[in-house]
Amino acid sequence: MTDSSIFKGVATALITPLNEHGVDYEAFGRVIDWQCEQGINALVIAGTTGEGSTLNDAEHKAVVKFSVERIAGRCKVIAATGSNDTAYAIQLSKYCCDAGADALLVITPYYNKATQNGLITSFTKIADAVTKPIILYNVPSRTGVNIEPETYAAVADHPMIKGIKEANSNISKIVHTVQLVGDKLDIYSGNDDQIVPILSMGGKGVISVLSNVAPKQTMDICNKFFAGDIKGAAELQCRYLPLINALFSEVNPIPVKAAMAAMGWCDNYLRLPLTPMEAKHWEHLKALMQEQGLI
Repeated sequence: MTDSSIFKGVATALITPLNEHGVDYEAFGRVIDWQCEQGINALVIAGTTGEGSTLNDAEHKAVVKFSVERIAGRCKVIAATGSNDTAYAIQLSKYCCDAGADALLVITPYYNKATQNGLITSFTKIADAVTKPIILYNVPSRTGVNIEPETYAAVADHPMIKGIKEANSNISKIVHTVQLVGDKLDIYSGNDDQIVPILSMGGKGVISVLSNVAPKQTMDICNKFFAGDIKGAAELQCRYLPLINALFSEVNPIPVKAAMAAMGWCDNYLRLPLTPMEAKHWEHLKALMQEQGLI
């Protein structure tokens, strides 16, 4: 890991426990403590899995502040601050820097999308305004726009842009990105089914949904790889693939919220337009969790 790397290994894209009254901070604190006790390297707060898109501004800021205080240096805190409104992304990013987050996760603008030039301009404006390093988040299945390898290369020399969460599922694009940016940007898998493939291209780890329910098991994949046991890492990647697929059998975070509720960590409560997991999908996920000894 270079001195500028934000983390190496596993960052959990953490759920936000909710109920009809708002954020369930008692449950949230317990989940944070468990993740830290398991030795997780970082926690991403209020991202996609954390239902950041339906947290209001006050809640978003409050969960980041709470997380920084609760984690108290036990692992890195990465605050999700991206938006389809660059001005709001800047405002939220500045707040989270001041609140003590170690880094920021900035998604591509969604719905209104952007040209590649728009992405370069927006990312640069945000990076110019902040005091903490940024991981760019590419997930075109949700946003409708892909960060092209040449666009990564165009922003790779910015001193505050340090990494990529890559969830475009296109390994060829990722290889091209590595070719263009080299060691300038750390690459993290944004898909749990591609941890080992991205590590094999020099990736630094994963920002994971799986590690909500199985933090130690997810870390084992990375740790085996880093220790040189590539075969062992690949075997674990394959072992957990059915569970990973089940956690994405409906749109994230519907399945992982159901799974965490079954483990006793939170209520199975989501904000509309998300709704609880369908029974046929839940029965399959539950069986796989039982098979892995999670419930």
